[in-house]
This record gives sequence, structure tokens and C-alpha cells, in this order.
Amino acid sequence: MKCFAGLALMSILFISSCNQKSESTMNNNSKPNSDTIAEQKINFESGHAAVNGINMYYEIHGSGSPLVLIHGGGSTINTNFGKIIPQFAKSYKVIAVELQAHGRTTDRNQPSSFEQDADDVAALLDHLKIDSANILGFSNGGNTAMKLAMRHPEKVSKLIVCSSFYKRSGMQPGFWDFMDKGTFNDMPQVYKDAFLKVNNDTNALHKMWERDAVRMKNFKDWKEDDLRSIKAKVLIVSGDHDVTVNEHPAEMQKLISGSRLVILPGTHGSYMNEAMTPDNNSKVPELFIELVNEFLAGKGSND
Repeated sequence: MKCFAGLALMSILFISSCNQKSESTMNNNSKPNSDTIAEQKINFESGHAAVNGINMYYEIHGSGSPLVLIHGGGSTINTNFGKIIPQFAKSYKVIAVELQAHGRTTDRNQPSSFEQDADDVAALLDHLKIDSANILGFSNGGNTAMKLAMRHPEKVSKLIVCSSFYKRSGMQPGFWDFMDKGTFNDMPQVYKDAFLKVNNDTNALHKMWERDAVRMKNFKDWKEDDLRSIKAKVLIVSGDHDVTVNEHPAEMQKLISGSRLVILPGTHGSYMNEAMTPDNNSKVPELFIELVNEFLAGKGSND
């Protein structure tokens, strides 16, 4: 149970944001530092956008059609996506964000919510003058991505929902008990270290944990009609030893019209070589990238 508990807390910490016109500071063509993505020979930009009362950090890698990456709870861009961004940036304009109170993005004086996070991402896209984009959300970032499709359908071209959920019973037995009893000390050290590498403020780190923990403790089931309202093409991805029971993503796939489902061998995020991945030699992340590429290209689908 202790192993699962550490994975559980790692997977459930997340952020919040809203919708409003933005201003930004942009460092065009600056080099990504070692705290973001390892050295790569692709176009890179980073900046902060003033949206809805926060300064939201984002990075842009590569060129092509936009693909937005939304991280999970307690995370930074690098912990969730550092190993796969260079691969996606070969084909897409990858826009990776850090949500309210996470990493280099500031906090606001209000609790986090998936609705607020979705509104913040929509506002960032407005700021970047992007009418619509493909969206990939991991873990609680998947919840934010689904809310984006519900609240701002015009912003979502296609949607990839990874290791996410919509009701409490979809999680593994013991998950919610652990959430109720979990403390800051249970947060995986790799996440703490990654945060402090890009934002050396222990008070901000504790605030992020508090925001994410409270949101999860207070989570209430979404309605089935909420998922039915999603009109974008959706790919649902999960690991066969994920924090959700395997029946849950299958249930989500039935509710979202025309959606596709793939369950890959692995734990929470190991199929994308996330920071907590135990086996860095696995070829499954390569399969994941190809599955996403084919889905976005419309191959093997009903497009």
C-alpha cells in the first residue's frame, strides 16, 4: 500500500486558472535551461502571460500545428513531459504550460479548480493568438483538458486524455483514504526537487501542495452528461496498472461519442516516461508517441 500511496499522491496534485485578456514577457529564441528540456536543436521560446490574475509560464518547442501539454498535480513541465517533448517537437508546435501555483507560474488568492485551470489555458491560447489546438492532458491535467473541451469547445481540435478520471469510484481502492490522510511529507521527493529547481521558494512549494490536496479531497463526481457534452475527437490513454481501475477509462470511452481507448502496459505515466517511471529502457513511450501521432493525423480512425 505504501508504494501505491506514493504514486497516488504524486498523481493527484493539480492547479487552477481562469479566462481573461493577457499580457506577456517573451524570451524569443532563448535557450531552454537544464531545468526544462535537455539540449535540443529545435525552435524554443518561453515566457509568462498575465491571465486571470496570475503570471502563467509557458514554453514553445518546435513548429507546426499546435499541441498543448497540460501537466498533472504537483508537477512541472519537465517532470511529466521532459522525455517526450523533443519527440513531439519534431512534428508539432508544442506549447507546454505550468498551471496556477506550479513551478514558475504564480498563485492567486483563491482555491484551484479544474474549471479555472481550463479558463486559464483558453486565455493563454488567446494571448498566443491560437484559435484552436490539439490538447494533451496527463492525470489531473486530463481533468483540466476535459473541462477545456466542455467550456471552450472552439479551442480544442483533438483531445488526448491520459490517466484521468471523472468520478471517485474510478480510482483504485484505498486512493481516497490515502488522500484524506496524506501530508506534504508523502509527496515524492523528485517532484519537490523539480519544483525547487525552477522556483527556489519552499513556501510556494507548500502552497502548491496545499492547493492540489484540497482540490482532490473536495472532488465531487462529474455528471455523465458532462462527458457526453464533449464533441472533439478524443483519445483516452491509461496504464494497465494505473491509479484508476481499468474499467474506468472504458466507461469514459463509452460516454464520449466517437472516442478511442488504449490501455498500455505500465503504471501512472510510465507509458510517457514520466519522472516517476521505474524502467527507463522501456519502448512503450515510443509506442505512445506513435499512437498520439496517428490519432492526430487521423490514421486508423473514423475521421
